[in-house]
This record gives sequence, C-alpha cells and structure tokens, in this order.
Amino acid sequence: MAEEKAPKEAAAAPEVSVPSTGSKSYLLIALVVVNMVVVLGVGFMLYKNSQKPTTTIEQVVEGVEKDDKTEQLVLEEVGKVIPLETFIVNLAGSKGRKVLKVNMELEVKGQDIIQEIDNRKAQIRDFIIIILSSKTYDEVSTKEGKDFLRNEIKDQVNSFLSKGKIMNVYFTELIYN
Repeated sequence: MAEEKAPKEAAAAPEVSVPSTGSKSYLLIALVVVNMVVVLGVGFMLYKNSQKPTTTIEQVVEGVEKDDKTEQLVLEEVGKVIPLETFIVNLAGSKGRKVLKVNMELEVKGQDIIQEIDNRKAQIRDFIIIILSSKTYDEVSTKEGKDFLRNEIKDQVNSFLSKGKIMNVYFTELIYN
C-alpha cells in the first residue's frame, strides 16, 4: 500500500514555474545604477576633500595665538568668587526634623563690591538665612527649586548693594535630610 501511494504523491506535486528573465534583468540594471551613484558620490567627496587648502605651520601658530586671546577674554569675563561660611538652617514646615546645610560662593566683578561684601557680611548672611529657612523640603529638593533659590538669593542681596552687583551664586555644597 505504501508503494502505491508514493507514485501518486509524486505525481500530485505542483509544478514550480520559473520567473521570466525580464524581471531579473530590471533588478540587475537597478543594482548597477545604484552602485554607479554610490561610486560617483564617493569620488566626488574625495575630489572635494582634496581641494581644501593645506594648513601651513604659520597658520597653525596664528590659530594658537588667537585661541590664547580668546581664553584671556573668557578669563576676564569671569569675576572674583567670594566664599561664604556654611549655612545650617531648619527647613520651613518641618518642625526641626529637616535641616538644610549650604556652602555657597558669590561671583562679583570689581574691587569695590568685594570690599562692600566684606563690610556687610553679617547683613548678607542674615538675608540668606531668612531666605533658606523660609523654604520647604519640596522647594529645595528639585533642580528648579535650587535654581529659583539661587536667583532669589542673588536678587535679594543685589537689592541693597550699592557699589556693584552679584553676577552669580554658586552652591558648592547643598545637603538636606
């Protein structure tokens, strides 16, 4: 019985048709065209790259001198940084359970403002302590809260300085629990 079924199954298999050579030739032409476009693109890029003028030693030295001048301008724009003593305050609404410890530095420009800050350090510390202790844990625990606190300190201290302004306030340490 198995012998009788085998010839029938072989005869029942469908015939596989071979696709026409026309579709193969279109595919081959398309691949050749794409290949030519890629080769031409690479050749064009190499040609454009070889057209760039070469850099001489004098140009390199002049470039280094320009970088030194730019660096000096950047250094001139950065003001003097005045460190303040550590602030440790209770956060608002915590009933003494949440404490904030902050070390900060004030960036200023000019000698007059440095002298004024030294003379009014107690007043500046008082303003900063009042600002810090009025903040809740939620206000100082986010990046936006820290940025707002930094700007608030700068604005409040600048409001009573007469010989210059604070450019930036930097937190060098900010710990809360």
